[in-house]
Amino acid sequence: MAVVQVTVVPVGSSKASISEHVAHCLDVLEGTGLKYQLNPMSTVIEGDLREVMEAIAKMHESTFGEGIDRVITAVAIDDRRDKELTMDGKLAAVRERRGK
Repeated sequence: MAVVQVTVVPVGSSKASISEHVAHCLDVLEGTGLKYQLNPMSTVIEGDLREVMEAIAKMHESTFGEGIDRVITAVAIDDRRDKELTMDGKLAAVRERRGK
C-alpha cells in the first residue's frame, strides 16, 4: 500500500482562491472509494499505487473541465514494501517517538 501526497494547482484562474477547485477534486476522489486526508496545503491518499495514480489523473483532468487551461499537479509517493504503510501508522510512529 502507498501513501501519496498530491497537490493540484489550477493556473490562470481569474480568482486568487483555489478552494472551489480543491472541493471539485475531492468530489472526484470520493468517487474512487480511496481513503484520504485533506490537509491545508495538499491531500494525502492511501491505497494501491495504481488505483491512487488513476485517481490523481482523474483529479488532474477534472480541473480542465472547470474552464482552466493549465494545471500543475505535484505528487510525492511513499511506497514501502517491507511492512504495511498507512497514513495513521505514519502519524502514530511520530507521536510514539515524541512520547505523546
